[in-house]
Amino acid sequence: MLTPIQRGELAAVVTSLEMRDRPRPRPLPASPLRLTHWPEPNADAYRILFRRVGAPWLWFSRLTLEDGELEAIIRDPAVEVHAVLDRAGIEIGMLELDFRQAGMCEIAFFGVVPELTGKGHGGWLMGQALALGWRKEVARMWVHTCTLDHPRALDFYRRQGFVPFARAIETFADPRLIGILPRDAAPHIPLLDPSS
Repeated sequence: MLTPIQRGELAAVVTSLEMRDRPRPRPLPASPLRLTHWPEPNADAYRILFRRVGAPWLWFSRLTLEDGELEAIIRDPAVEVHAVLDRAGIEIGMLELDFRQAGMCEIAFFGVVPELTGKGHGGWLMGQALALGWRKEVARMWVHTCTLDHPRALDFYRRQGFVPFARAIETFADPRLIGILPRDAAPHIPLLDPSS
């Protein structure tokens, strides 16, 4: 059965995955990239990196928040924001770990700029995420992805040892039509403008 989506809206199938056992230690894949922790991220700098990494996949949730709302999350002592830097020190990826639920670590945001996908950097970044996320008090790591993310994202998480445990359908206003992201973001996802 097909469920119509209103013009101007998008729908995505969201899959949540979890890892309940700490993986065996393994060497990190070699990478010219490095990870740096942002202890008190600036809202504007965070949004720039969030757009750089996420706009091709229509990440928009953090872009709708006022500065105070955003900083309350990203500066929370139980939330860790990390930037991926290239050799020149340019921020080209992000890793955000959320420890606000006791005993759990959510990989809230994870990714590199599209130009670097498919080159092994995701494996390196996931190695970093697992090393940073699995702490003594953590009994579960989890992540979610959706059908708007990179087409290989779900398979990538499964190969890393995450197991799917839930699925949901999310609908929302297309962020390109309401001015949160540029209209040319994510050209592989058709833009159905209700005004045309």
